[in-house]
Amino acid sequence: MFTNKLRRVWANGRPVLNGWLSIGNSFTAEIMATQGYDAITIDLQHGALDFAAALPMLQAMRGYDVTPMVRVPWREPGIIMKSLDAGAQGIICPMVNSASEAAEFVKYMHYPPKGERSYGPTRAAFAYGGYDLKANDEVLAFAMIETREGVDNLEAIAATDGLAGIYIGPSDLTLGTQQGQLPPGFDREEPEMIELIRRVLAVCKERGIRVCLHCGTAEYAARAVGWGFDLTTVSGDSRLLAAAASASIGKWRELVGSEASKGSVATY
Repeated sequence: MFTNKLRRVWANGRPVLNGWLSIGNSFTAEIMATQGYDAITIDLQHGALDFAAALPMLQAMRGYDVTPMVRVPWREPGIIMKSLDAGAQGIICPMVNSASEAAEFVKYMHYPPKGERSYGPTRAAFAYGGYDLKANDEVLAFAMIETREGVDNLEAIAATDGLAGIYIGPSDLTLGTQQGQLPPGFDREEPEMIELIRRVLAVCKERGIRVCLHCGTAEYAARAVGWGFDLTTVSGDSRLLAAAASASIGKWRELVGSEASKGSVATY
C-alpha cells in the first residue's frame, strides 16, 4: 500500500530535512537522493528544467528512502495532476493569496469526492504499490505564502480543509511585504521579518497543519526547527555545487600559492 514517509516522520515527532533540485539532470537527482534527506523537491517554477527533465529525476530517486516532491510553476491543474501522476508525493504551490485559491489548489491534489483530480497515475501506479484512491490520504499539499495579500489572508488559508501545510518563501515574502525596502534572500535577521515568519508558524500550529521554511544554511534551519518548524529546506543543488567548487578552488589557490612562494611547486 502506498504510504508517504513524511507522514511517518511527523507522526514520530521528528522534523523533516528537505533537499532542493534546480538543475534538470537525473544524475544530480540521484546524487542528492543518496545523501540522507527525508524529502527532495524538484523546482519546476524557478529551476532550469521542465516536466520532461523532472520525470527521469523522479525515477532516479525511486530507489532511495526519500520522499519526492515538486514545486509547480503555478496553481494550474494540468501540471499539478501531471506531477502527481509522475510520482510526486507532495506539491508545493507558489503564490497562494486567498482561501479560495488554497481550496482550488487542494481540489487539484485529490480524487473525487474530496477533489477534482483526474484519475490516471501513469507512473505512480508502477512506482508505488497500491496507488489508488487511497492516495488522497497520503499526498501532501503545501501552499506558499509569499505576498502581502497572502499574509493578510493567512488565517483563512491555513484553515483550508485538505491543506497539509504552508511553505514560506522568504525572498518573495520580503519583497511583497516590505515594498522592496529589503533585498530578497534567505535566513532573514530583520526583526520585522522574524516576527512575520514566526506569526506564520503560530497560525499553522493553531490550525494543526505543518509549517515549512526555505533556508540558506543548516545553522538557520536548525534555529527554525527550534522555533517549531516541521520542515526546513537547506540550500539546493546549484548553490551547494557553487559553494563546494568555490571552496575547492580557494583551497587550491591557497596551497599552490603558498608552495609557489617557497619554490617547491612541481613543473611538468
